[in-house]
Amino acid sequence: MSLQTPQAATAGSDLPAATEKGSFLGYKMGEDSFVPPSVEEEEEEEEKLPPILTAPNTAAGGLERGAKSQFSTFSNFISTINQKREAAGSSSSPTQLVIPNIKNVRDLPPICLDVRQKQRISIDTLPPELKAPVPPESSLPIRTKTMKDFQEDMEKTKSSGDWKAVHDFYLTTFDSFLELNAAFKKDISLPFSTIDDSGINAKFVNAVYDALLNTPQDIQKSVLKGIINGLLQEWKGPRTKDDLRAYCILLQNPQFSNTSTYVIYAHLLRQIATLAEADHHFLAHWFKKISQRRFKQLVDRLLQFISLRLFPAKPEEFPPMIKCTWWIPSATKVLALFNAANSLANPAIIPYMDFYNSTLDHIDLMEEYHNWQCYGNSHRFSFCQYPFIISIAAKKVIIQRDSEQQMISMARQSLVDKVSRRQRPDMNMLFLNLKVRRMHLVSDSLDELTRKRADLKKKLKVTFVGEAGLDMGGLTKEWFLLLIRQIFHPDYGMFTYHKDSHCHWFSSYKCDNYSEFRLVGALMGLAVYNSITLDIRFPPCCYKKLLSPPIVPCDQNTPVGLSDVSLDDLCHIIPELAHGLSELLSYEDNVEEDFYSTFQVFQEEFGVIKSYNLKPGGDKIPVTAQNRKEYVQLYVDFILNKSVYKQFAAFYYGFHSVCDSYALMLLRPEEVEILVCGSPELDMYALQRNTQYDGYLKTDLTIRYFWEVVLGFPLDLQKKLLHFTTGSDRVPVGGMADLNFKISKSETSTNWLPVAHTCFNQLCLPPYKSKKELKQKLIIGISNAEGFGLE
Repeated sequence: MSLQTPQAATAGSDLPAATEKGSFLGYKMGEDSFVPPSVEEEEEEEEKLPPILTAPNTAAGGLERGAKSQFSTFSNFISTINQKREAAGSSSSPTQLVIPNIKNVRDLPPICLDVRQKQRISIDTLPPELKAPVPPESSLPIRTKTMKDFQEDMEKTKSSGDWKAVHDFYLTTFDSFLELNAAFKKDISLPFSTIDDSGINAKFVNAVYDALLNTPQDIQKSVLKGIINGLLQEWKGPRTKDDLRAYCILLQNPQFSNTSTYVIYAHLLRQIATLAEADHHFLAHWFKKISQRRFKQLVDRLLQFISLRLFPAKPEEFPPMIKCTWWIPSATKVLALFNAANSLANPAIIPYMDFYNSTLDHIDLMEEYHNWQCYGNSHRFSFCQYPFIISIAAKKVIIQRDSEQQMISMARQSLVDKVSRRQRPDMNMLFLNLKVRRMHLVSDSLDELTRKRADLKKKLKVTFVGEAGLDMGGLTKEWFLLLIRQIFHPDYGMFTYHKDSHCHWFSSYKCDNYSEFRLVGALMGLAVYNSITLDIRFPPCCYKKLLSPPIVPCDQNTPVGLSDVSLDDLCHIIPELAHGLSELLSYEDNVEEDFYSTFQVFQEEFGVIKSYNLKPGGDKIPVTAQNRKEYVQLYVDFILNKSVYKQFAAFYYGFHSVCDSYALMLLRPEEVEILVCGSPELDMYALQRNTQYDGYLKTDLTIRYFWEVVLGFPLDLQKKLLHFTTGSDRVPVGGMADLNFKISKSETSTNWLPVAHTCFNQLCLPPYKSKKELKQKLIIGISNAEGFGLE
């Protein structure tokens, strides 16, 4: 199923309205269900009513009480509003609700961390034109009820069964945005107009919402009526901070987990999505103050709303898609605010994976991708504008299909060129064919990739000179494994292995030719392009630098591979050095006298100690308590950026010579690492379910012993087993099913150890007679395998 991209809004089809017949926002509210209006009624309302532009959609779920019952009609409520406006001498029709013409949702700039300009939302970075003057706040009514008073009322109600006091509180509190602020604002005499404090009494809000779902249905209906009242009010000028507080409070209403409230919830979200960008900045900063559990609930509610709108369990519950094309874009934009809040928080409130919506794995992703490529971030909505919601598995599909299309395009062009020169077509022209000698693996690979640079986007096939064999994937994987093992060997000198962090980093030694670093980059690009998982241990900042920028700049003089780095990035590589610099920052005595350091870095190169100034005249600038932060930042920047710039630039260009797809703009640095190296999360039960057998049945005694032993292994031994049999202790993006793991029966003596064919992810297991013997031999085999455990 493909997602129909929203078209330009029209007053009739896209924007619902309210009438005094008991309908709200385009849908009649009966006692039991939302009833779509008839065609005649729709046409009549379209002629009479102006568009109502409010907020988009959200999550799904069910109310704990009365989940199947809907909320009663609002005809009296709507009629009352109309009568008041008629009495006030409104020039509009008695049945019209005059709502300001808010700019269409799809015309707004994206409020996500834009994939084309990756920057964190911060009010401090706003241009002057967005820092609009703060409109005056309306005077708030005086409400004296505290959280303790409310809890006491609830206790009295439980014992007496009289809900009047509680009902009155909910009826008054949710009647308008001003009443919400009067009830939940910490101090109504203070403006609370900064990003640092929303001024909302979060504990009181939580207590009221936690109790709401356990109240009678008439109270819950009163709350929804009050919300409608707030959403239908006329807006004059920009929103006040009290309005933003009201939106923040209403978003947390647990009633919106019920699909019966989705029409109301969608309009709430639409109003939030159409707020000014400066207001979005405030909301993003306020959202990050929400507790982790409730933050996760709000995110899940939005994700479920999008899923149910895409694939409704009961389509009749919702308006037809053509009537609410703005639901999904609006919900996604509000979700982007939560993603921004999560990025602003340090550490993140929830893992970035919690924003993935796996439902999107089942839509036409390439249509989404092409829409984004064609229309960018302008008028046409695409989930690719908000890549945080797309799972790594879905992104891999996009990259693979984009790669396949580029491969086909390159192969077709080669065929056309051959035919145009009246030469006989050859099947080999459709592939990137590499012929290498095992004894000259690095030099031959470098020569081949340099000579066939124009063919890098074709399907890779490898031939070892002097060896018979047809590459069906095994030779390609063997070439990757052997080449990586040789290049990353300490004796080769290209990379330094840090034992404390178990990772490699670029050698800062100067050399005349950096082409081998370009080879490593191309190797990583080919691995992603050909869906090969590599056993490479680079720190996280390597992948951050690899996406700086994600697309190679047209101007060759533009620096590449430079990113903002911190002490945390250094800690992932050289934790001991990072710890020393951290102690310098926290040192309380005389920094200048005790450390006696200057703005210099000393490095050993081929046995010679060399010094580098961190800034002009750095050798004469002492490190003091006043400038030590600058010293640490310059030191980290030198180690991770400047000292290895040429090496990393060659590596960057090598990677992007293969992977120059716009799809890279959808990826986070962590996701690039997973695509290259696989995921560190192991699920051995999934491996058991997806294992193939040759010579064995899964019910054989040896196989049962094997899985009892493996499932009982600690994590480090499970990783060693995976490394022994596949060449990597990580799992492909698609999970264990993508490993194609096979256990074959070895017709050898049971005195032999197990043998692995890493090129085929195959384990050859002798038919051991006892569980003890199998465990002993398996542990010896996987714990003493050299390198990649290649046979």
